[in-house]
Amino acid sequence: MRLFSVIFVLFIGLYTNAIYSQQTKIKSGQISFEFVSKKVKGTIGGFTSESSINLDNLEHSVFKGSVVSETLDTNNGLRNWSLRSGKYFDVDDYPKIHFESNEVRLSGEKLVVKGILTIKETSKPITITFSQKGNQLIGTTSLYSIDYGIKIKKKREDNLVKVKMIFDIDN
Repeated sequence: MRLFSVIFVLFIGLYTNAIYSQQTKIKSGQISFEFVSKKVKGTIGGFTSESSINLDNLEHSVFKGSVVSETLDTNNGLRNWSLRSGKYFDVDDYPKIHFESNEVRLSGEKLVVKGILTIKETSKPITITFSQKGNQLIGTTSLYSIDYGIKIKKKREDNLVKVKMIFDIDN
């Protein structure tokens, strides 16, 4: 009986270690964007992540993170000030932009992450497609800023924003 107990404890310990060794965390991230109709490119920083990625068991993965709205940078001080104002991103009242996944799956060689993006007081579903290159996950998505209360141009199609994320992960 004692031998069985020792084997059982050893098995549980090894099993738990195997589960936790498959978990990957996002160490850092760089996020860039382009307002397509205006040909304005920029970055947004202050990235934090509470993500837990299990590349061997994706349905148990969670992508969760935020960026600081005030760090929005287009390399033009006046434009940055305008975009950060109450008319657009309203960084005083909405200091962060949040994302949390509700589905993570593999499609071919791409990682497809579906979740909810919250900008200002608007939360909407969005899909991000990632590829892995070494210790990086490189993700892309598109959205319409007008859907989040950020009206750059009058027509919805003229408010297209392309977003790129580069996440450094533990391996």
